[in-house]
Amino acid sequence: MNTPSLNRRAWLCAAASALALGAGSAAHAQAYPNKPIKMVVPFAAGGGTDVLARVIGEKLSAGLGQPVVIDNKPGAAGIIGTDAVAKAAPDGYTIVLSLSNALLTNQFLYEKLPYNPERDLTLVYQVAMGPLVLVVHPSVPAKTAPELLKYVAANKGKLAYGSYGLGAYPHLAGAHMSLTQDADMNHVAYKGEAPMVQDLLGGQIQMAYASALQAKPHIEAGKLKAIGVTGERRMSTLPNVPTLAEQGLKDEAYRLTGWLAVAVPAGTPKPIVQRLADEIRKATQQPDVQQKVAAMGFELKDSSPEAFVEAYKKERPVWERLIKQSGAKLE
Repeated sequence: MNTPSLNRRAWLCAAASALALGAGSAAHAQAYPNKPIKMVVPFAAGGGTDVLARVIGEKLSAGLGQPVVIDNKPGAAGIIGTDAVAKAAPDGYTIVLSLSNALLTNQFLYEKLPYNPERDLTLVYQVAMGPLVLVVHPSVPAKTAPELLKYVAANKGKLAYGSYGLGAYPHLAGAHMSLTQDADMNHVAYKGEAPMVQDLLGGQIQMAYASALQAKPHIEAGKLKAIGVTGERRMSTLPNVPTLAEQGLKDEAYRLTGWLAVAVPAGTPKPIVQRLADEIRKATQQPDVQQKVAAMGFELKDSSPEAFVEAYKKERPVWERLIKQSGAKLE
């Protein structure tokens, strides 16, 4: 019998195959990219996510040696654009820069989500945390968060708040305020942040959570009033606006912040995922990017694929609990 020889031959064949696969993967990574990369933004042009994508995309293009083309696919709380990426070829040439709602919370809100973010996407890099500023139309007499709570409670069924999509943080936080104050506020969902702010300026809605990028010019012009910011720290670009938590709003809904991150279709080779992560990290370490992002009210993260996965696992149950408590459920 030649069993030892056969076993040895089988082992050598397996080892050779593994080496070939490894070499092929390495060659793939070295060849990547050799054509333009499409960065999908599942929200309308002009909003905070879109602007961040363009800032990061410009640096990525320089680092990767290929154009990074921004492709806005707004609608359905980021679902349309994110789904397009989830179903794209896993080759690193179609990526998404999106918000936490499309990459995490939508799976708890929608009964028929066309993609599963944990199955159909690979997390690449958590680019920035996105604290928001709660702003109101000047016709709202409140100047502080406690005053606003009293006002919405006293005007049951008369007020409306906006969001840039069903299930986005502004929707959840507004719904939480409406529920806890028994205010019966009307929720108006927009296809992006820019149109939401325009309607707030026009008085079609009375309040909204917005990025500093969109809200700050109107706050400074006196066209909007800043009530407070979400998260645990004040924004560096709005240092005089206190957090909602500082003002006594201690609920999780007011202390959480959404985030902006990059993901790719599941099955994308690890060397490509790592290459993208490395280039994004380099981009976020450049002083001009840091200045622009701080001015937008975002807080850059020092991330990696592994760190992003860990953060995702930690936040997942918190968001799931908040959504269940709100009773929000969408088809």
